[in-house]
Amino acid sequence: MFKRNKKLIISSFLAASAFLYLANPISLNAKESKDNSKLDAYLKFTRVLNLIESQYVDEVNTTTLINKALKGLLANLDAHSAYMDAKAFKDLNIQTKGEFGGLGIVVGMKKGALTVIAPIDDTPAYRAGVKAGDIILKINDKSTLGMSIDEAVNLMRGKPKTKITLTLVRKGENKPIVVHIIRDIIKIQSVKPKIVYLDKEKKEYALYIKITSFDSKVVKDVQKALEAHKDAKGIIFDLRNNPGGLLSQATGLLDMFIEKGILVSQKGRVKEENVIYRAHKEGTYKDIPITVLVNGGSASASEIVSGALQDHHRAAIIGEKTFGKGSVQIVVPIGNKEGIKLTVARYYLPSGRTIQNKGVTPDVIVYPGKVNKKEDSFMIKENELKQHLKTELEKLEAKKKKEKEAKETKDSNSTKADEKAKAKKKKIISEDDLYKDAQLKEAYDILKVLILQKGNK
Repeated sequence: MFKRNKKLIISSFLAASAFLYLANPISLNAKESKDNSKLDAYLKFTRVLNLIESQYVDEVNTTTLINKALKGLLANLDAHSAYMDAKAFKDLNIQTKGEFGGLGIVVGMKKGALTVIAPIDDTPAYRAGVKAGDIILKINDKSTLGMSIDEAVNLMRGKPKTKITLTLVRKGENKPIVVHIIRDIIKIQSVKPKIVYLDKEKKEYALYIKITSFDSKVVKDVQKALEAHKDAKGIIFDLRNNPGGLLSQATGLLDMFIEKGILVSQKGRVKEENVIYRAHKEGTYKDIPITVLVNGGSASASEIVSGALQDHHRAAIIGEKTFGKGSVQIVVPIGNKEGIKLTVARYYLPSGRTIQNKGVTPDVIVYPGKVNKKEDSFMIKENELKQHLKTELEKLEAKKKKEKEAKETKDSNSTKADEKAKAKKKKIISEDDLYKDAQLKEAYDILKVLILQKGNK
């Protein structure tokens, strides 16, 4: 009797197992296969590690091997994920505070090549003529082929006043360009405001704001500039060669000019990384006309700002297509001194479009260069010619007299007055400045139209 019942129990168990398997055979197989695959991968890594430790020609430290493996692992995920040793981790913290040592360029990987995203204004690299889009072929005598971004950055940074040589490949140039740069401490003035006159007689002007990077001071400094120039009729934001920075500063800047709606969103695999950043009505400069300048060196946070303003029809975007860096990295400390930078999400603009590998296409595409200023001072009527020439002669005589008086007069305050005049001039964009920069001239002209349209409403 017991044997019979035992057979019945075993038969029932087998039947139940068969039913479960038939009910969900795919999920069970998939889970088992995934677990086996993981285990096989871990075992393979351990076997290779043990083999290197026991048989490699030179004795290698286990920690060194693991660190090298982590570097390779993260570098092969994407161009922005990275393992950071103690030095790289420290440098990252310094950089976001607005002061660091090096050349003053931001680099990224584009199609597998180490590419200059942007040289930062008034830095050694900028003064040496490094341009956005340059491919760095060699750092000193070391080829960058197969080199990670972090390895390249570590090579380029060094003691201030030391020399470094970069070999660059530039579009339009037949052969590589060799650039010699002297390293220095990089101090970034992230916000540089100037004024540009719309009508000098009426003292009407627009506010030009150059933002070199989105460090921790951007929103505060832009607010200061706006408070100091309350009479400005419009704003030109210059984000050319701005490699990005802190997301909080990008959204903070957008919130000043967009009254409602989505500023930017990020979506990732982990639910916690799905975040939507929205505008707040309070304190919004909702009416002031805006134009924004961008180029191939505009990346990350500057793409978020220009793209969101474009999607909300809040500004006209002028220049060239941006770099296309729209992924989110988190920095996770490993122990006290090391860390990893890991891509966990991608940014999406208010319209739902992504920036990653696509960039922002301007509303008006303008390439860099000068504007041909055609002048013909003799396009006047014949009966006005005599008077015109007389006026010109009077101007020349007055100029000579003024120069003579300036030489004869030695005012003790003249030096201070000259310095003050020069300082004032630095804060004003002249007509000559506009004609030297075709992109800026276009942004200025479009802004004037937007101001006129606003006035006619």
